[in-house]
Amino acid sequence: MKTRLTERSARKSLSEFDPSLSKNKMYYVYILKGIKTGNLYYGYTNKLERRFNEHNIQKDKEVIYYEAYKVESDARYREKQLKRYAQALTSLKRRLGESLK
Repeated sequence: MKTRLTERSARKSLSEFDPSLSKNKMYYVYILKGIKTGNLYYGYTNKLERRFNEHNIQKDKEVIYYEAYKVESDARYREKQLKRYAQALTSLKRRLGESLK
């Protein structure tokens, strides 16, 4: 079952673990998958819902994965890891299983 994530629901679920997270600005690294092509798209943003709408999620891409960070530089670093280093992506694929294949 696929669930469409919104920034509000992401913040709500994160705040269950740490209430201070919902008060602070968050930064997200996300991975999208092209429905027809299977290509992966990586990025980071501070507003998930807005960015997903810019990517036309409903029409041609689906959200596969996202991570939340309190510090923008951490999110940028993680995005660069996924884009530049095959080992980082391979490790993530192993953790997530079939969804990134």
